[in-house]
Amino acid sequence: MAAAIYSLYIINKSGGLIFYKDYGSAGRMDTNDTLRLASLWHSMHAISQQLSPVHGCNGIELLEADTFDLHCFQSLTGTKFFVVCEPGTHHMETLLKHIYELYTDYVLKNPFYEMEMPIRCELFDINLAQLVLKDRVALLGR
Repeated sequence: MAAAIYSLYIINKSGGLIFYKDYGSAGRMDTNDTLRLASLWHSMHAISQQLSPVHGCNGIELLEADTFDLHCFQSLTGTKFFVVCEPGTHHMETLLKHIYELYTDYVLKNPFYEMEMPIRCELFDINLAQLVLKDRVALLGR
C-alpha cells in the first residue's frame, strides 16, 4: 500500500520554503519545482484570504484534486504547514497540528535556529519521521 502522505512543506511568512520532505510521491520534483510550488501555494493562500466573502477567512485549508489532496495549516505567526496526500485522507488536520507542535518544540526552541531560515534540526527530523511512521501504521490499522 502506498504512503498516505506524499510530501510535507513548511513555508515561512514571507512565502519562502524552509522545509521539504518527500515521502515517496510518484512524481518526484526537483528543487526548483518544490520552491515554485511553495511560492505558488503561499500566493494562492494569500489571495484566497483577500477574495473570501467571509470576514476573517484564514485562506485555503484543503485543495482536492483527482490524484491528491493538499491540506494546509497556518500558525498564528503566518508559517504554513501543508501536506500533499492520497485523495480522501481525512486525518491530516490533526497530523499537521502535531507537526506544528514538533516545530515549536524542536525548531523554535533551538538556540541555533534563525527565524525564517531553512530548518536544519536533527531532533525535528527524527521526531517527524517517528510521527509519520506512526501515522502510516495507524492508517494501515483502519
